[in-house]
Amino acid sequence: MNAIALPRPGARPRRVVHAALVLVAMAFLLVFLLFPLAIVFAEGLRQGVAAYLASIAQPEARAAILLTLLVAGIAVPLNLVFGVTAAWLMARFQFRGKALLGTIIDIPFSVSPVISGLIYVLLFGAQGWFGPWLEAHGIRVVFAVPGLVLATVFVTLPFVARELIPLMQSQGGEEDEAARVLGASGWQMFFRVTLPNIRWALLYGVLLCNARAMGEFGAVSVVSGHIRGLTTTMPLEVEMRYNEYDYVGAFAVASLLALLALITLAIKSLLEWRYADALAAHAPGGH
Repeated sequence: MNAIALPRPGARPRRVVHAALVLVAMAFLLVFLLFPLAIVFAEGLRQGVAAYLASIAQPEARAAILLTLLVAGIAVPLNLVFGVTAAWLMARFQFRGKALLGTIIDIPFSVSPVISGLIYVLLFGAQGWFGPWLEAHGIRVVFAVPGLVLATVFVTLPFVARELIPLMQSQGGEEDEAARVLGASGWQMFFRVTLPNIRWALLYGVLLCNARAMGEFGAVSVVSGHIRGLTTTMPLEVEMRYNEYDYVGAFAVASLLALLALITLAIKSLLEWRYADALAAHAPGGH
């Protein structure tokens, strides 16, 4: 006689709670993410594709797009080098000032971007500490591209390092030590042992850093001076157009920023799908 499987006590309430949590999460994403994103594209295309393309083709918009790509193209590689170096130091060595280095990496998370931009103005502005010397030598930092780069580097400083430090600490340095014993040089050890073990976390950090660099508003707003066509990045161009009641132009440029963010998300999702086994193997606690 076959036994009848009875439902476990509490199984139904758990399923109800699980379904309710899923619905709450989906509703949150719909209201706070998908709906505003749809509005951005709808408003940008409200007057048709021709008006949308014309808004993007304006010289100020093109200059903002190119400047955004330039600033991100400089800031991301700099933070890549810093992130790898800082993670290597934090994970592989004990030294005086290690706690201070960790604090410095976390500072951009706790300091408002506007405050960081103001600090650069106080340091490199015309009335700042180094402003007179810079002006005497014909060097412009604030209200120029160097100021935008410095501000962007600061706000994106932690992204690569904070992806790498936990991973490298969990992996330990046994493989590096083995490569050194076998006669590998420092560069050989890095490119053949360390880099393959951190490549996925490194790629994640670069993607996050790039997304933040292109979308940064607060810090670059302070140091840019809002010089149209020269120091206005895409987020600043969106603000200026919106304040000028050019809503179609503002949302058109904003849709490009949203599209870049979606491309970043798509690349991240594709990598997670394509290399799921490799990602799991190189995650902290993976084998």
